[in-house]
Amino acid sequence: MNLLAIADFNLVARHGGFGRAARASGRPKATLSRRVAEMESSLQLRLFERGSRKLKLTQEGIALYERTRTLLTELDETLNSLSSGADRPVGRLRISAPLLFSQIAMGKIAAEFTAKYPDVQLEVTTEDRSVDMVEEGYDLVIRVNPEIDENLYGRIFMRDRLVAVANPNLKRPSENEPVPVVVRGANQQTQAWDLITAGTKVRQAVNPILNLSSMLMVRDAVRAGAGAGQLPISLVSQDLKAGRLELWGEVEGPEIALWALYPSRRLLNARVSAFLEFLKEAFPSGEPEELAAYIAPDSAFSSHNKRLI
Repeated sequence: MNLLAIADFNLVARHGGFGRAARASGRPKATLSRRVAEMESSLQLRLFERGSRKLKLTQEGIALYERTRTLLTELDETLNSLSSGADRPVGRLRISAPLLFSQIAMGKIAAEFTAKYPDVQLEVTTEDRSVDMVEEGYDLVIRVNPEIDENLYGRIFMRDRLVAVANPNLKRPSENEPVPVVVRGANQQTQAWDLITAGTKVRQAVNPILNLSSMLMVRDAVRAGAGAGQLPISLVSQDLKAGRLELWGEVEGPEIALWALYPSRRLLNARVSAFLEFLKEAFPSGEPEELAAYIAPDSAFSSHNKRLI
């Protein structure tokens, strides 16, 4: 298996079919089909389900695609950075970011980025909706667990996970006895939570008593003792350490991944490249503990600012 085969697999996965991938890339359909078949034979795994007009990734195919597209994107970013190394980031950089990440981290990120790149006019818009980057003029968007889009490229820069927490004064009842909970969104009709506690799966009956529109509101209500809540570990890490909240367990479910996305990986402009590199420096491992430390009150001065003192 070689890099070209992996790139061809990604091309087919992104476009959802050999014909579409061939038309988009100008590569022969037969070549793409052969390379994918060779990969499947080499791995002894089925990467696509064939039988409909549009190919569908198998579970193994999804896993391979998620891992390799990030690696290919980083490789392209490195090559673009080397080829345009003399370019100085200048001009306007428009970014769309989700509400919670903007509330807890983007202000600090924006301040430190503009201090490092004073010739960039950074403009950040906060919204959770899907945006049309080209139509609305965004250079980069940050999204949580975005759907696959054949027109966008990007990479994961941060991972998080949900945990169930409560005020220490809130007594946790038996599994079958509903506990009052605070949820985000008025449409949640949850009756039970699946939690992992000390390696054991537990189903806890719940009774939503508050529906709030933001995670920060949920955290504050949970802190005040209104009920238990499901929150990102990065958001409650300091509260858990200080004893303001108590951990009930991890929430069973998919990983939370924050992606930095952009419309083209060819000739990536210096402003976007600089911002991607800045995120990589701020969160080198991409673990939730890094985000928790970054937004902690006692980390008001970044390592960059400390070097200036």
